[in-house]
Amino acid sequence: MAHYVVKARPKGDMPSLKQSLDSGEIARMKPFGKALDFSLNNARQDGDWLTWEEEDYCVPPLAQERAAVLDRYFADLSVRTVRQGEGWKQLQGLPRAWK
Repeated sequence: MAHYVVKARPKGDMPSLKQSLDSGEIARMKPFGKALDFSLNNARQDGDWLTWEEEDYCVPPLAQERAAVLDRYFADLSVRTVRQGEGWKQLQGLPRAWK
């Protein structure tokens, strides 16, 4: 398992993503739903971008998550490997994406 800091530019339909998070739709996705739900619910705003730490088992990173969710809502997605929890520490000073 690897951990990544993910940075992505929203495509504009963030209300729909928030609704999918709030309804539990993303959390129910197998096998990655709980981790993705946690990460997106705790994402931080970094200018025009959202950023979060993500746990993932895929090669390439986030392949399943991108196909099912991320590519629908985000563009210019980048990942950087970190140790578990280090990404969240780096993002602490940024405002939460969801109010």
